[in-house]
Amino acid sequence: MMLRRSFVTTALAAFARPKARVTAVDLFPVRATERTVWLLVRVKTDAGITGWGEASDAFGFTSTTKDDQAKLAALLKSLSPLITGKSPLDIEPFRQAAFPQATSLVTATAISAIEQALWDITGQLLDLPVHALFGGKTRSKLPVYANINRATKPRTPDGFAASAKAAARDGFRHLKLAPWDGFPKPGSPQKEIDAYVDQGIACLFAVRQAVGPDIAVMTDCHSFFSVPLAINVAKRLEPVNLGWYEEPVPPEQTRETVEIRQGIKQQMAGGEILFRVKGFEPLCRQHAVHVIMPDVKHCGGLLEMTHIAAMAEAHGVTVAPHNPSGPIATAASIHVCAGMKNFHILEMQWGEVDWRGRLLKPEEKFVNGEIAVSDAPGLGVTVDETLAAKFLA
Repeated sequence: MMLRRSFVTTALAAFARPKARVTAVDLFPVRATERTVWLLVRVKTDAGITGWGEASDAFGFTSTTKDDQAKLAALLKSLSPLITGKSPLDIEPFRQAAFPQATSLVTATAISAIEQALWDITGQLLDLPVHALFGGKTRSKLPVYANINRATKPRTPDGFAASAKAAARDGFRHLKLAPWDGFPKPGSPQKEIDAYVDQGIACLFAVRQAVGPDIAVMTDCHSFFSVPLAINVAKRLEPVNLGWYEEPVPPEQTRETVEIRQGIKQQMAGGEILFRVKGFEPLCRQHAVHVIMPDVKHCGGLLEMTHIAAMAEAHGVTVAPHNPSGPIATAASIHVCAGMKNFHILEMQWGEVDWRGRLLKPEEKFVNGEIAVSDAPGLGVTVDETLAAKFLA
């Protein structure tokens, strides 16, 4: 009897709730390029375990300034009392307390980054990969597409064609570019607008010619178009055979997005900075797009992305997470996508810096346009802080 009681006590102790507490939440900004700062968020515990999240592009898709970093650091400090001194396993209480404060992109992104880090810590404490906490994986590798946009210089047909060829040589079978960045502001001379439209179309034709017919080519319009212009451009691009036509108008404009979908032949995608299920529900319910693009950095984090994907599945919509991000957001996205039934493909920001993969331990590796799903505890990676410190923004 004593032996049995001892065994039961030992077994219960093995599965007891870890007593770790969060001690600090801070910002670790890493300068990748003049354009890109990876805004990493580090959450520490009194158990000696550190979790990582990412809040890059918290201020939109523009260069992050020192003032931006200071604002994000202050915001993280204001959110930290919601979790500091508490168990990192208390993720749902954190979400419920924090989400009502998400009235802007930067706040939603800060919350999402902390949530990512809490899952990372939870997995490490329980000695489980994060995907196991969401029900396990159904795939051991994920298809990935190369976003060649930021790496391309000059931003001309020849420049994009060269980047596309290089990404294809790296093994990527799916590519995306946004050739209309810097589009003239509303009210600009029509001649200037027409020239910019023509240039973007020429870039996409050049990429198709460069990589041939067997590599998927997608384009992101970054919401620069009106409905008539979006339809006109899509019709001119039909010979390119696009994998998808992304956000010709803002995704919040559901009626206009539906009108474009009904007027073109290409598949539609969108939703990169929408927040929570309610942000994506109109696009899915009204079948405005074929593919939604929640971003783990902006949408509310890993758990919210699973809710978004489940809602999309009910409407027959697939999920291709938006991820023009650093390696931590990529690692986090992998764990959500590993078991997602309606997963399509994951984005990665290609070609910005040659040391990107080495920022993580173990090193981030893409092989033939795919990335492996880690079975190591937590996100399965940690940041090489010595290397990161060399590029501290």
